[in-house]
Amino acid sequence: MSEAKRVSDTPYAIDVEEGKSYFWCSCGLSQNQPFCDGAHNGTDFQPVQYTASESKKVFFCGCKATKSQPLCDGSHSN
Repeated sequence: MSEAKRVSDTPYAIDVEEGKSYFWCSCGLSQNQPFCDGAHNGTDFQPVQYTASESKKVFFCGCKATKSQPLCDGSHSN
């Protein structure tokens, strides 16, 4: 893969809407972080669906190392 991963050392704070689905980029290649834009095609990565149970601010992982995909678990601090 010649393209550099687009990861962040901080989470993405996103206001989500109840009932709406979001597709988190797990590969780090999307130009539309933290969400999937299909850049994973040709890799073993797949986006992770998150459906908001309520309207609120959530923190999507930016470093791609979280164990609680797609939400931040503080792994970027390690």
